[in-house]
Amino acid sequence: MDVNAAVAAASAIAGLCTGVIAVLAFRWSERDQARPTRTSLHTDAVLPPGVDTVLSVLRSSAVVLDESDSVVKASSAAYALGLVRGGKLAVEPMLHMARDTRRDGEIRQVELDLPRRGTGRGEALAVSARVAPLGSRLVLLLVEDLTEARRIEAVRRDFVANVSHELKTPTGALSLLSEAVMDASEDPEAVERFAGRMQIEATRLTNLVQELIDLSRVQNDDPLEDAEPVRVDTLVAEAIDRCRHQAGTKQITMAAGGTADLYVWGNRGQLAAALGNLVENAVNYSPARTRVGIAGRRVAAPGGDLIEIAVTDQGLGISEKDRERVFERFYRVDPARSRATGGTGLGLAIVKHVAASHGGEVTVWSSEGQGSTFTLRLPESGSVRDRSTVTRAGTPVVDNEDEDGDADSRPYETFLSEPIPAPEVHQ
Repeated sequence: MDVNAAVAAASAIAGLCTGVIAVLAFRWSERDQARPTRTSLHTDAVLPPGVDTVLSVLRSSAVVLDESDSVVKASSAAYALGLVRGGKLAVEPMLHMARDTRRDGEIRQVELDLPRRGTGRGEALAVSARVAPLGSRLVLLLVEDLTEARRIEAVRRDFVANVSHELKTPTGALSLLSEAVMDASEDPEAVERFAGRMQIEATRLTNLVQELIDLSRVQNDDPLEDAEPVRVDTLVAEAIDRCRHQAGTKQITMAAGGTADLYVWGNRGQLAAALGNLVENAVNYSPARTRVGIAGRRVAAPGGDLIEIAVTDQGLGISEKDRERVFERFYRVDPARSRATGGTGLGLAIVKHVAASHGGEVTVWSSEGQGSTFTLRLPESGSVRDRSTVTRAGTPVVDNEDEDGDADSRPYETFLSEPIPAPEVHQ
């Protein structure tokens, strides 16, 4: 009997302990569910009905603050922009706006420049912040990222200003020269001199208009509509022939190699114009009695082999800050020197658009005092690659790696020291 009583007492104690543990576990679960999360630092019950759904579909970054300036709700974009940290709004001007709106109920809007999250350098984020009351206790903050829109607007504004200036210069010169010709009608020598200047300015104006047309065409046309396999050595030969006169005038030697049996797929006219612009730039910006090299090779890539065409010069080189902008329209590293060479500032912009529209890219390596290498990378023509077994071991490919496998400090350096005959034109 005593044993039964002991067993009953033990069972009662065990049941009591189990109940206590269950209650504690239930309370702990409720606390854990109420803990702040990344998207909701308090329970969603404090938000007015439907607000949570609306905020989830907004393109703007959204933050909801309560009366203690704590974040009740924040979108993922708000965290990505660095607006919310540790459950608080991290941007002081926006916090002041929210407090003012909570006090008087007025809607406020302001544009701010914010530092990029995690870095103290680089382009600032341009944002537009709008604050409005949400019910009686909450404040809604909507933030729109304007960085890309501002960049596009700046490009458009610079383009309009630059093209206006570039068109005005030769047309103004033609007007003045025509007046000079009229005034010097009785001086044949002066008329001949002024007429020669008029021809130079007219040619410059024609080239500028033509490059504007070319740039518009490569931006709007689909090059793959008239695509075909294009021989790289033919493109190189055309580019060399295009610049032969300028190179001869400055006693610049042009050498090419590594382009045999290489094909790219695309619009032949656009590709010829792009490569021609690179070679022409190399000749125009190279000192007299130097060399310009054009090298081709096939490189392996995950999506298929690529064809690299590199144009190397021995010019003054490009500084690091200018290197990032050389492909912008009308941008010139040295405006005075570019004007002397007759450049329009659109050649590299055309090259960039042609490369992008063909599924490739153009890059630049440069060192001040050593020269520059512009590399055009384009997808290899698949139809030719599939039906042709090119002996890569016999192809004069220029390797861009040292014996230890590291990239050379100067791409395609051999083309500046070894004489390589220019390729023949294949009809």
